[in-house]
Amino acid sequence: MLGRDKSGVYEHGMNGKSIFLFMISVICPIYNEERYIGKCIESIMRQDYSKEDMEVLFVDGMSTDRTREIIAGYVPRCPYVRVLDNPKRIVPPALNIGIRAAKGEVIVRLDAHAIYPENYFSVLVRKLNELGADNVGGVCRTLPVRDTPVCRAIAMALSSSFGMGNSYFRIGATKEMCVDTVPFGCFRREVFDKIGLFDEELVRNQDDEFNGRIVKNGGKIYLIPSLVIDYYARDTVGKVRKMFYQYGLFKPLVNKKLGTPATLRQFFPLCFVAGLIVGGVLSLFFKAVAWLYLCVIALYLLLAFVFALKETRKMREMLILVGVFFTIHVSYGWGYLRGIWKIVTGQSFTANVNR
Repeated sequence: MLGRDKSGVYEHGMNGKSIFLFMISVICPIYNEERYIGKCIESIMRQDYSKEDMEVLFVDGMSTDRTREIIAGYVPRCPYVRVLDNPKRIVPPALNIGIRAAKGEVIVRLDAHAIYPENYFSVLVRKLNELGADNVGGVCRTLPVRDTPVCRAIAMALSSSFGMGNSYFRIGATKEMCVDTVPFGCFRREVFDKIGLFDEELVRNQDDEFNGRIVKNGGKIYLIPSLVIDYYARDTVGKVRKMFYQYGLFKPLVNKKLGTPATLRQFFPLCFVAGLIVGGVLSLFFKAVAWLYLCVIALYLLLAFVFALKETRKMREMLILVGVFFTIHVSYGWGYLRGIWKIVTGQSFTANVNR
């Protein structure tokens, strides 16, 4: 009878064939993903993890395009794939529906906008156990949806330290490290029994809040930089603006729920937007403030151009990239201010995230 080794993988026989001893449940929330779902499924099919020891649950927010039809076309080749309904249509209920239906000892959370390396599941399971972690994940290599200057600039901004701060899963890392959050995590099943499921009030930032609960309860989260996920960014600046506004909007609620203050990097967009508003008003009355205001804006634009120059030498892309940087920071900061206001005034949090 085979026993489990520390990693969940037992090297069996003279040919060294890996036999996987942890059943994993892969959960992927979806809604109108016809553009991406095929590539996502094909990357799952290429995984070196035993298909007999995994199930894939696509939790669909009642898609109105060809998403379910495309998935159905793969099912004859992928009997481990199932589709579950998510009438609430947003991500947290989808994750919770999947977790409740899951049979696995390990839960892997995916996003349909991504393509995963063929050793993704096996390395995550191994690292989860080798590191004694509660959640592990890889880094995102952000790709443009289309080969256009706008799409390329968006992808660059989401991979830049100027745009994203020290969010290591976006900008990359050189070694395995303890972090506060990872994308598309791999969790021990018992974590959900211990600290609960995803918070369904959080239309955005539910991963941050859940990971915050892990850390608050003494758990560990590790980033595995050798695992690189190809992630497709939004295709318009308008969608980026909406997404980061919502990230900022829900962040104060996350901090309130966790009972912990924001990290330092979260305050920069907030302070930037507050400075733009207050400085702009004061500049109308005080000449010295007006000069200082212009100097701060000039410094921001200079830094944005320097970082844009690191990403591209094409002038049009560079100008668009500076605009995307500004959009990300202002949208997040304004959303954060609105989130604080909602908490202070007792207003409810709502957001429409359907693409």
